[in-house]
Amino acid sequence: MGWSITLGRAGETAIRIHLTFLLLLIWIGVSAWLRGGAGAAVHNVVFIVLLFACVLLHEFGHILMARRFGIPTPEVTLLPIGGVAMLQRLPDKPGEQLLVAIAGPAVNVVIAAILFVALGASLSAEQLAQGLTRIDDPQISLLAKLAAANVFLVLFNMIPAFPMDGGRVLNALLAMRIGKRRAIEISARIGQALAIAFGFLGLFGNPLLIFIAIFIYMAAASEADVSALHDVTADLSVADAMETGFHSIHADKSLEDAVDMLLATPQVEFPVVDYAGKPVGILARDNLLAALREHGPSTGIMSAVTEMKTTLQTGEPLPAGLEALNANNASALCVLAPDGSLAGMLTRQNIAEMMMIHAARPQWRFRRL
Repeated sequence: MGWSITLGRAGETAIRIHLTFLLLLIWIGVSAWLRGGAGAAVHNVVFIVLLFACVLLHEFGHILMARRFGIPTPEVTLLPIGGVAMLQRLPDKPGEQLLVAIAGPAVNVVIAAILFVALGASLSAEQLAQGLTRIDDPQISLLAKLAAANVFLVLFNMIPAFPMDGGRVLNALLAMRIGKRRAIEISARIGQALAIAFGFLGLFGNPLLIFIAIFIYMAAASEADVSALHDVTADLSVADAMETGFHSIHADKSLEDAVDMLLATPQVEFPVVDYAGKPVGILARDNLLAALREHGPSTGIMSAVTEMKTTLQTGEPLPAGLEALNANNASALCVLAPDGSLAGMLTRQNIAEMMMIHAARPQWRFRRL
């Protein structure tokens, strides 16, 4: 994720923090200092840091459970609105989806329980409520506020709407009874209905609810789109979706040659091949233009080529091809024939066109021409 810095690694997962989170800490510290002095500033900043440590542990609940099912997570990023764990994919089985979804809130339950035990009889229901309603008050115990915040994280995340954990729990439970496709449709509609309700309540004095409503509504719609994509591609192979009418460019050509081809064709990605016709990388338009500005037109195109770390085979299932695109954060991947020659390209643009056709004619059956 852009504008992020890496703090460290936990196993195979990089822990990153978005720069806007640092701006949040500065804003909270300055605001508290203006109201209550240096002591209040330190108190509030420490609380936010501890709160986001709990958010990070929440995300690692998801990450470790997903890892049990063979799903890696390259990175987790802390944002001002929470944490985002970049799981490469969700589990296929509803039971596994359920366990991954509840693992995060379960971590917050454990943290809250530990804090309750640590505070013991000194934590009353009134103090717990104050920990939420007076979260910026330095007079409220730091541990009491942290306990209240973890309770809130559990309740908020278990709202049955995507992308909340509660939405994924609902979807997993429904999928066990009525199947994945129907479950995602119902879960998405419930999420959008809740978003509309939040937005309506937000009109009566709480703008934050309007922001949350927009976020939930868009996320629910996105989940429905992803589900539709999986539904359309489930029975297709990479060969069914790859582009075959494309131009490739030889690795010994110059940037000027590549510009001529860019202007002469509608392509924005070009497979780069050697003299045997074997692909060695992909030349993307943005990389080409950047190299042209930096090196000039006579430079060889290999200065702008992205090394090809992953290729696809024509017979691979299309969902596996989509996973490869996402895992490599690539706009296109080369598809190889059984003899290793270049057979086609799988691009995000072509997948998007397939989805538009499906939206216009849901009964259409795709096949490679």
